[in-house]
Amino acid sequence: MPEPAIVPEGTAATPASRSAAARHPLTRKLRAYVALTKPRVIELLLVCTLPTMIFAQGGLPPLGLIVTTMIGGALAAGAAGAFNCYIDRDIDRVMKRTENRPLVTGEVTDREALVFAWVLAVASVVLLGVGANALTAFLGVVAIVFYVVIYSLILKRRTPQNIVWGGAAGCMPVLIAWAAVTNTLSWSAWILFAVIFLWTPPHYWPLSVKYGEDYRRANVPMLGAIAGTATVSVQVVLYAWAMVACSLLLVPVGGAGWVYLVTAVLAGAWFLAQGHRLHADAMAGRATPKGTMKVFHGSISYLTLLFLAVAIDPFVGGAVLG
Repeated sequence: MPEPAIVPEGTAATPASRSAAARHPLTRKLRAYVALTKPRVIELLLVCTLPTMIFAQGGLPPLGLIVTTMIGGALAAGAAGAFNCYIDRDIDRVMKRTENRPLVTGEVTDREALVFAWVLAVASVVLLGVGANALTAFLGVVAIVFYVVIYSLILKRRTPQNIVWGGAAGCMPVLIAWAAVTNTLSWSAWILFAVIFLWTPPHYWPLSVKYGEDYRRANVPMLGAIAGTATVSVQVVLYAWAMVACSLLLVPVGGAGWVYLVTAVLAGAWFLAQGHRLHADAMAGRATPKGTMKVFHGSISYLTLLFLAVAIDPFVGGAVLG
């Protein structure tokens, strides 16, 4: 229950203060529903969506299509996040990192969360189907089902490879974006999909080291919780090399130009250096939570720079090959 508004002793409640107090429960409720969607995850996914649409179009797509795809994709991601909060409500209650989620605090009931998730899911599919095309809507369904069923229900609590295969759901925005523009899925779309697929482990596993105790308490076998920094650092380096190599394929296969090529090489080299530094520290026994989180935040910067180049390249890049 929301706490009542407190009025200082000897002060009469004005109409304005009563109005503010009346709005307060609704504001808290709305914020709780937004929190169910995991907005930070949505922001990261949308960073990949618009650049992919621009690259697929070879310029700026129609504004209506951009808006429809961005909103539809955000709703699909929000639905997946809300379903995940409902499924994980038991482990969220024992993890400090998630103890303030709406289903833990009671801001939203289990039934409300489930209904909200279904409403977002249906709305996203309808919007993507009407505003873009049937393939885009189908991919939206695949993204939600993969995250909810494959990752949340099947993999997350059973295997340390959960984030590898379950993370494929986080790669779907680039396919959705490409399909919205072209109504097809070309090799370029699959290369961008593979880049994010290979990016997910070196992005998330360092975070799982920091919150290892949380995951052990909840009995969730995230790699960082069951293996430690040394093993995680090896995997970070291996996946990072594969990711950077895959990103360069967009030049010969997708016709990306020099802007993308230069960014992919420089940003990739910088992130590889971060990964190797973490590995060296782990092998020397001097790895720290701050060091692992530096890789986590660095992965976000890398992906943002890479997709910024994807967006700019069609306008000024010029084909490197051809």
